[in-house]
Formats: sequence, C-alpha cells, structure tokens
Amino acid sequence: MSYDIIVLDLDGTLTNRDKIITPRTKEALMKAQDMGKTVVLASGRPTPGVMPLAKELELEKHGGYILSFNGGMIVNCQTGEIVFSRQLPVEINSKVIDLAREHRVDIMTYEGDRIIASDASYQYVALESRACRMEIKEIRDTEDMKKYVSFPVPKFILTDDGDYLAMVEPRVKAAMGKNFSVYRSDSYYLEILPKGIDKAASLERFLETTGFHREKMIACGDGYNDLAMIRFAGLGVAMENGVLPVRQAADYITLSNNDDGVAHVVEKFMLSSQ
Repeated sequence: MSYDIIVLDLDGTLTNRDKIITPRTKEALMKAQDMGKTVVLASGRPTPGVMPLAKELELEKHGGYILSFNGGMIVNCQTGEIVFSRQLPVEINSKVIDLAREHRVDIMTYEGDRIIASDASYQYVALESRACRMEIKEIRDTEDMKKYVSFPVPKFILTDDGDYLAMVEPRVKAAMGKNFSVYRSDSYYLEILPKGIDKAASLERFLETTGFHREKMIACGDGYNDLAMIRFAGLGVAMENGVLPVRQAADYITLSNNDDGVAHVVEKFMLSSQ
C-alpha cells in the first residue's frame, strides 16, 4: 500500500521530550513532502501553538494542513484558508467556569494568540504556555473570568493531577450533557468542546474537502484524543510511549517519540514504497 498523507499528533508523537522535532524526523518528513506527500499536524493545541512547527516543516510551501483544537479548526497552510471552524456557544461559558470552581480545578481557554487562565503559575497551565509559545492572561476570580470570557471560544480545558481529574471527568460529562464533547487529551487535561469535535470527525471533513482517500492516510498518536483518528485512518499508528488504549487500537506500533518513531513510520511506509 502506498500512503499519500500522514497525520501527526504533536506532543508525545512528532516532538520529543524537549518539545522539538529531531533532525532525523524532520529529514524524513521533508523528503516525503518533496515526493508529493501531504503532512497534517493534528493537535489539541490552538492554531497559534501549532504554527511554529508548521513553519519549521514548511507546510505552507508543500500544501500541508493544520488541524487544531482537537479538530475544531482546519487550516490550509498554503492559502491560509480556514477550511472548517466550530466554537462553543457563548451562553455555556459561565456554566463551564462555574464547574471548574465547583470541582476545584484550574481552567483555561484561548483568546487569539494568548491563553486565558485562572492560575498562570499552575504547572499544567504553564506547560501549555511553553508548548504553544503563547502568553497567559491570568484571571483568578471566577466572576471576573465569567465577565471577561464573553465571546465564543473553541474549547475549555479543566486541568489538575490525573487521578483527581479522572474522578471529575464523569461529573463534568453529566453536567454538560449530550450536546458537548468532554474527554481527556492527556491525563491532566479535560477538554470541553462542541459536540462531534474530535480528530477523526475533523479528518472526515478534511477528506471531503480535499479529495484525499482514507485508505491512503496514516495517523500517528500517543494520547487519548488520538484514539479516534487512529481507528479512522487507513493505517493507525501508536507510539511506543502511547497510552494502552491507543496501542491496543493501532494497526502498527512504532518507536517512541524520543527514538524517532515518526521517522521510522515515514521511512517504512512512505519512502520505501517509492
């Protein structure tokens, strides 16, 4: 089978523990693009947080795409066109912010190229800021945040240690009801998005728009929010460092993100078949 497109999660997949693309992985992806293959960066990160990696891989030159906010937005890097975008209805903002207070977890969302957060110094908020290279506007008071976030946002993230967040997750799902997607993108991030927004659903929209074929698609990931797209793709690939459900669902398990697992996939399934 010859594959024409590779969809890559970022953290824990494309980038190593230092949040960088290693030389071997970059070289493999550049070779694939030079041969006419398409690269899609699919991440829970906001679009500005994905853009530096898209520029490093020259997706604008090669006609690549960004799938950000876990599928809430699709951007054609070559044209700058927003192919798809969906946001949360503004009337639920206060409810979500109140849920964060009720369950004593930190909360963050996005405004343009910055993060809005209840505690800028909290470790998982700071981690998002570093990974996305985005500044934080801190609003500690719940009522002040409710007043400030008076615009539609693509998603909210509730964050705390994984064990505690695992207990919070079903309560938040119950409170939000069936019209919203609630799932963890990492053990310490619980995301609230519009209903039907996940990486697989967004890839299906992407295929309808671009004319690519599902059977010709490779998807690589490591986290809970990658599970749907790994099941969806023609070849679903789990990183060796991936969570157990992802590894169980995958068609193929590659090396870890610290051992050039993505390069191994590109070399094995995209470059060697030519």
